[in-house]
Amino acid sequence: MELEGSQKLAATPDEVWQALFDRDILEQAIPGCESLVQNSDTSFSAVVKLKIGPVSARFKGDVELSDIVPGSSCTLSGKGSGGIAGFAKGNARVTLTPEGDVTTLDYKADVAVGGKLAALGNRLIKSTAQKLTAEFFSNLTTALTGETEDAAV
Repeated sequence: MELEGSQKLAATPDEVWQALFDRDILEQAIPGCESLVQNSDTSFSAVVKLKIGPVSARFKGDVELSDIVPGSSCTLSGKGSGGIAGFAKGNARVTLTPEGDVTTLDYKADVAVGGKLAALGNRLIKSTAQKLTAEFFSNLTTALTGETEDAAV
């Protein structure tokens, strides 16, 4: 399943870039995040509790960053397991573009799910992913500006 979108953030590309690599900001921004450990400059491990339709699970996963162009773009690759609920794995390309006083963050992701999650169907999973993405960007905007904004995906 492919997901893509764009988000305008009221910060410079360098500020957005620093936030995307800041463990404390990410822990606050990721919906359902119970813990986030930075293993290296380019890898994180997380525990996230999510409810997707009737399935509620605690997912443990890892994310690696590669193809890094500081302040501009990177690729995130990750996988997570929610026990009998299933698993998710995928990658996303993130690009930052300055536009005056704001930065546009574009993303394109390819995600695969298995187990009970796969039985829910792509439509439910995609709508949940879009909701979680909007929540992440709303939380990130709050962390960057200290103001709450409605995030449009």
